[in-house]
Amino acid sequence: MKTVKAIHQPGEWYKSRFDAFERSLNGDSKTALHELRREAIGRFQETGFPTNRNEEWKFTNVSPIAQIGFEPVLRYAGEGVTLEQFDPLALPGAHRLVFVNGFFSKPLSSTSALPEGIQCGSLASAVRSSHEGVGKYLGKLVKFDETPFVLLNTAFLLDGAFLFIPDNIVLEEPIQFLFLATGDAPALITPRNLVVIGNRSQATIVESYGFTQSRQYLTNVVTEMYLGEGAVVEHDKLQHESTSAYHVAMMQVNLSGHSTLTSNSIALGGSIARNNITTILDGEGIECTLNGLSLGTGSQLIDNHTTIDHAKPHCESHQLYKAILDGSSRGVFNGKIFVRQDAQKTDAKQTNKTLLLSDDATMDTKPQLEIFADDVKCTHGATIGQLDAEQIFYLRSRGIDESKARDILTFAFASDVVRRVHHEALRDRLEILVHERLSGGRAIGD
Repeated sequence: MKTVKAIHQPGEWYKSRFDAFERSLNGDSKTALHELRREAIGRFQETGFPTNRNEEWKFTNVSPIAQIGFEPVLRYAGEGVTLEQFDPLALPGAHRLVFVNGFFSKPLSSTSALPEGIQCGSLASAVRSSHEGVGKYLGKLVKFDETPFVLLNTAFLLDGAFLFIPDNIVLEEPIQFLFLATGDAPALITPRNLVVIGNRSQATIVESYGFTQSRQYLTNVVTEMYLGEGAVVEHDKLQHESTSAYHVAMMQVNLSGHSTLTSNSIALGGSIARNNITTILDGEGIECTLNGLSLGTGSQLIDNHTTIDHAKPHCESHQLYKAILDGSSRGVFNGKIFVRQDAQKTDAKQTNKTLLLSDDATMDTKPQLEIFADDVKCTHGATIGQLDAEQIFYLRSRGIDESKARDILTFAFASDVVRRVHHEALRDRLEILVHERLSGGRAIGD
């Protein structure tokens, strides 16, 4: 394993890497996209990584990330990588885009059975071909200075998943974006994903993250998603990074009228894992559901920040985020619901529940409501506790030993989120992974 380089000035470190990257671009350095990259690295030099003085990062100390000199991955290097190495993550029967260290792998991908008209592949290829969706949507939803991590992603924006589904198409099988981290270097991996779903189209998108060996690397991913009128999308994310690595993700979704989004996010890996999800309900009759499950052990920190922006009237949103924390792990949940002045008849519910399995595990939860309309139904709540002693006693009275009783109750707590995944094969895989994690087993790597 290569030695991890400690740095004291992250801005200068990544600027030097950017300068070398820029010199390799030749004529491409004069494109509009590279102008955006150049502006992003300049802003990152000014801001650096966030600190605990920033309210949005108050409970998440990213200094371990800031102190490591991660080397940006600037080219494909996936020779020798096979899907068998990631068998627990590869979804049978799915249309599949595979990325190795952030770069599209055509040999490992399988999209030939997709209906005609769907564009599904490498974002880099879509940029080179000047696909209409790239010019219209890329970088328009997630502002490049949203957080320092978005700045860093934009500075080294090279590849990621591109999915463009025209109007009136219903996909029966899911599309999987499978991101694989490999090699032994302390790498900075920066996928950028763009998803556009046409009017009245329906799709399931599965976003999965895996690795080949335990090492320190940073996955810094940004996803922009647009749902047309009446579109229906389920987005399922499984984050199973190395527990020595770091994972920071930003996803923003713009929903048009009468569309439906269901998001299920399962976080198992990462020394520090941060998920930001923002949804903008930009039309009437929208239904938005965000579910999440975090399983923390050892010294892991798993942070979920959600924002649901009710910009128009007659919309519903539902949130259920759960965490199970063991060892000295930490969890963070910050859920925001904005109801704008014109968003009358809003119905919004938010729930955060945490199960602490050890005295050293901690949870910081901050549900927030900001309501500027007067004809709404909005509720939120948070609970933090341990396993119910009466429920344990009940199971033991039925002949189940205490350890098994605890396993049953803990898995039942987790399965409340897992069973909300509609695709049966994925749900079965998730149940296995969650059960192995809760029982101390290992499914991949670590």
